[in-house]
Amino acid sequence: MVWVLLLLLLLFTWIRMDFLLGLRNHRHTIDTLRFPKRQGRVQFMDDGKEFFTSYVKDIEESVDHIHILFYIFRGDSIGSKIIELLTEKAKAGIEVRVMADRLGSHLSKKDVKKLKAAGVQFAYTRKITPPYLFFTFNRRNHRKITIIDGKTGYLGGFNVGDEYLGRKKKFGFWRDFQLRISGDGVQDLQTQFFADWKESQQTIPASKDRYYPVLQQGPHPLRFMPTNGLGLEKKFIQVINQADSYIYIGSPYFIPGKPLQKALITAARRGVEVSILLPKKSDHPLVKEASYPYFKDMMEAGINIFHYPKGFYHAKAMVIDDHFCDVGTANFDKRSFHLNNEINCLLLHPDIISVVKETLSSDMKKSEQLTWESYRRRSVFHRSKERVSTWISELL
Repeated sequence: MVWVLLLLLLLFTWIRMDFLLGLRNHRHTIDTLRFPKRQGRVQFMDDGKEFFTSYVKDIEESVDHIHILFYIFRGDSIGSKIIELLTEKAKAGIEVRVMADRLGSHLSKKDVKKLKAAGVQFAYTRKITPPYLFFTFNRRNHRKITIIDGKTGYLGGFNVGDEYLGRKKKFGFWRDFQLRISGDGVQDLQTQFFADWKESQQTIPASKDRYYPVLQQGPHPLRFMPTNGLGLEKKFIQVINQADSYIYIGSPYFIPGKPLQKALITAARRGVEVSILLPKKSDHPLVKEASYPYFKDMMEAGINIFHYPKGFYHAKAMVIDDHFCDVGTANFDKRSFHLNNEINCLLLHPDIISVVKETLSSDMKKSEQLTWESYRRRSVFHRSKERVSTWISELL
């Protein structure tokens, strides 16, 4: 028994040291791209059927190249359809590159073999590497971007899987946000794709001119903001501190950490309406419970917490005072702020901001607000899971 305890202690010590040393090394070597303000055309989507219909159509109409990066890429019904389409395009002479996260993806060896046999260039991102095995196991590429012919781009919360079309009974309807960008701005998604492609130890084309065609400007100002585990928390605290009227946040996971919690509470106490929309259902163990330790102080400050009951809520967005709007891949949690590779889009046109705001507001009206009564009635089992989740909240 003593030896078992000793081994467990040594294992825990190794895991903790591996993670802390890996995190320190990562923060000293972070290289994040910075993009300027662009003037493109943005289409906002909040439904899987609308997204995949548009997505498949754009792939079908591609004439030069297709670049795809997803965190999750399943070989199920919709995944098989896209795999088949990509193999057809590759056989027709279209240059196709696909990346998927090494741990997040669920493609079979058969799926990958089929893609490669058709001429698709395939790579996994964020492989587990020494010396920091546990740290690199936890550091994922959570970006979800697609570039078609260098002229059309996609970014948002949708991955490739049947659940994103509401086909999984466990989750039901799937609420998510996706952006289709055409014209100016797509070049930045292309640059980010090639940076991730290179990081995955893949060969970069000697000449990249064909991937950067002349792009037309559109009516919507925007700016892409990629992060590699640093910078997003600071940006969010900055804009929250500047809020005057309201802050609307939508996220499937809410583990903000103390600095962001403090910023939200301070905003609420100076009279800013702060409303946070989260899923009622959970798709990962302990993630929902990890949110609850933050709720007491926030509710005391007057912050509204809503749980979306219609299905699963997976959208990631923040709107402030009709002039700041952020939609992207980053969740409102420690993993997205300090570990993952993410990319968000700052939307700067009032019409687009209004659409995102109204979608969040409408979903909040359909949701269940967390009350003090229901908060106090949490079971002993629920409270126990909260304690456990707090210990490992950096990894959830």
